[in-house]
Amino acid sequence: MTLKSHREKIDVIDAKIVELLNERAKLCLAIGKEKIASQKGIYAPGREKEILKRIRNLNQGPMKAEALEAIYREIMSSSLALEKPLRIAYLGPQASFTQLAAEKKFGSQVEYLPCENISVIFQKVENRHCDYGVAPIENSIEGAVTHTFDLLVDSDLKICAQILLEISHNLLGKTPLNQIKVIYSNPQVFGQCRHWLLANLPKAKLVDVVSTSHAAQRVLHEKGSACIASSLAAKVYGLPVLKKDIEDHANNVTRFLVLANDDVASTGSDRTSILFSIKDKVGALHGMLTPFYQNKINLTKIESRPSKKRVWDYYFFVDFEGHREDLKVRKALDQLEDMCKYLKVLGSYPSLE
Repeated sequence: MTLKSHREKIDVIDAKIVELLNERAKLCLAIGKEKIASQKGIYAPGREKEILKRIRNLNQGPMKAEALEAIYREIMSSSLALEKPLRIAYLGPQASFTQLAAEKKFGSQVEYLPCENISVIFQKVENRHCDYGVAPIENSIEGAVTHTFDLLVDSDLKICAQILLEISHNLLGKTPLNQIKVIYSNPQVFGQCRHWLLANLPKAKLVDVVSTSHAAQRVLHEKGSACIASSLAAKVYGLPVLKKDIEDHANNVTRFLVLANDDVASTGSDRTSILFSIKDKVGALHGMLTPFYQNKINLTKIESRPSKKRVWDYYFFVDFEGHREDLKVRKALDQLEDMCKYLKVLGSYPSLE
């Protein structure tokens, strides 16, 4: 078979793909109208998970599963934009790791709003200026993003999904390596590159800024400076990459939360996040965990934060397997509520596979 005949066959297939994609888009428009009429959220993380899982199972190659998932991410992003124009708030400015996480979840066909800090993300979603918000919650190396935890205490927003993003840090700047006097980045990022910085730039002053994108903006106008940021930041701000992959650990992953005003339904494979405060007595925390043991619920995370209302008073954030509407989860939460001073369900959302 000739090159020309191969290309002619591809042209026929492309025509069928375009036709089928538009058929799919028409169905998505109809679904969007039903969602709006019933006041349901446009983004359905459970359905998204179901589609991607099905696509992976259908794939027989030679295309890689990751490539198909990337294609379908954009197909679903286009569908969301057709159903209703969506606006996503994220920790900015442009080219931050949170933007990368948001685009990994929602694709390129929705509108993104960069926010100057995590508080603004919460505000934009709470006042419905944005449909969803994306905020970092923890890093596999440096641990919790405490500001996000603190904001969850008083906010009525629900966690509706989570995102895991592999993080790769790069040293960017227009100054030669041996002439760098100051480096800008986020405090969490400095923690993830601590050993490399000590070994290679021990005399450089480390200056904290809100985000890696802010760091890149500072470096644009300041001689003798550099920043630690993403490869996307290098492209967006036109900064040369002085050193790639300077993180101390290769397995560097940040977890992000997707925040919404509404709960999401069970998928059959979910995770629930709660927070509670305990009564001040011996063995109180042990007692709080007993309902999970009795109902055979697997805890995946526990984190404590000062309540900031009383000295030595703490909130405990707990993640566990299951959905808040599951029978055994309801039983455990009912038992827990009778035992603690305060209990709040932050959300149930699809688990990551």
